[in-house]
Amino acid sequence: MNELSEQLGQTEDLFNEFKIEIEGQKAEPQQHELMEQIDKWEYESIERIRQVANEVRQELSSYIITFVSDLDFEFKKLREQLIQCRKDEDFIDTDVRFFNEELKRLKDILNNPPTLKIQYDSTSLINKIYFKKEVLPLRGNSIDIHPNARWQQNGLTIAGGNGQGNGSHQLDDPLGLYVDNDQTIYVADSSNHRVMEWKWGAMIGQVVAGGNGPGSGTYQLSDPRDVIVDKDTDSLIISDYSNKRVVRWPRQNGTNGETIISNIHCIGLTMDENASFYVIDNENDEVRRYQRGESQGTVIAGGNGTGNRLDQLSDPQYVFVDRDHSVYVSDLGNHRVMKWLEGAKEGIVVAGGQGEGNDLTQLSHPRGVVVDQLGTVYVADVGNDRIMRWPKGATQGSVIIGGKGAGKQSNQLDGPFGLSFDRYGTLYVVDLGNYRVQKFNIDSNK
Repeated sequence: MNELSEQLGQTEDLFNEFKIEIEGQKAEPQQHELMEQIDKWEYESIERIRQVANEVRQELSSYIITFVSDLDFEFKKLREQLIQCRKDEDFIDTDVRFFNEELKRLKDILNNPPTLKIQYDSTSLINKIYFKKEVLPLRGNSIDIHPNARWQQNGLTIAGGNGQGNGSHQLDDPLGLYVDNDQTIYVADSSNHRVMEWKWGAMIGQVVAGGNGPGSGTYQLSDPRDVIVDKDTDSLIISDYSNKRVVRWPRQNGTNGETIISNIHCIGLTMDENASFYVIDNENDEVRRYQRGESQGTVIAGGNGTGNRLDQLSDPQYVFVDRDHSVYVSDLGNHRVMKWLEGAKEGIVVAGGQGEGNDLTQLSHPRGVVVDQLGTVYVADVGNDRIMRWPKGATQGSVIIGGKGAGKQSNQLDGPFGLSFDRYGTLYVVDLGNYRVQKFNIDSNK
């Protein structure tokens, strides 16, 4: 009995000790051993945050160096123009306004880079921070364009404009174009069977593909209709229409092309961020997508014979692909622009479709097409010598450039064909009948 009583006493002492421990935890909860785990988590999280922040800083620094270098190149070209105007004493009030507007634009871009963003991921308890370089759709823009934005009505000739011909300062039936980040433009100069490069501010262009007469040799092109740049391979991708092929041509000192897609009556083409090509097959009234390395491709729009049903196209011309991989097609024979959502079996009319005409509800033989970040469609309305804007869901468009009859004045167009934005919302128009490329700066974005 005494032994059992002693054991009970020891147990009672343990109870008392535990009581003291409970009271202590109640008085000082911060001393609980679980708090050590939180302290450890806090330390490790802070160290991880510091590590991630440093990684993002380093990555962003490298992009900023490239971005600012590109901007500096553009600024130096602009400053050279200003100095030359002063030296020649050859300037008017519109020149002064142009220099001021361009300087303001460059300052805005420097302080608010349109393609560089810092984003936060708050899906976990501790926010993750990372740097994101925005990937723009080919021929797309990086700024938010207001639905009522206006463009200057007098275009600047940046390529050709010296009459029809095959000189290095001339073009002959220019069709599609591509605008690079440094505002170098590439033009499919179809009747000269070549692709021309015009650097920013240059008075003459340079042949960068073809130019050896029409033919099917690897060093030749025959009636090229469109051109884009594949940055991954530093090459031009050209729709070589009369040879029924798509050609890859090295951008640096290339003398020969390589056929990457055969037996396709190709007109317009583009590429998405996954390096998939989208090519208009005009003969079969369809758009085909070719993933890297594919030779057959997949029909993603049309392909159901010539017609005006929503699952058909009629003489399709040019194509634009947005971030969601929706495909926009200028459907020339139906005088409309069609949008095909990724995986859709039929399209949606997003511009025109009311028969050929010059009303604001109509188009006439549309060619080049681009789309901004709000889903507004811009289309080269060839038969009406104008560029039209159709907001998302609209039943009629508005004329933003041209529409003043066919002509060669700076506020006129004569058969607008290829169409492209640059990153800053500037519109570039291939003015077929005037054998030139016109640049229209954004005038008001509100």
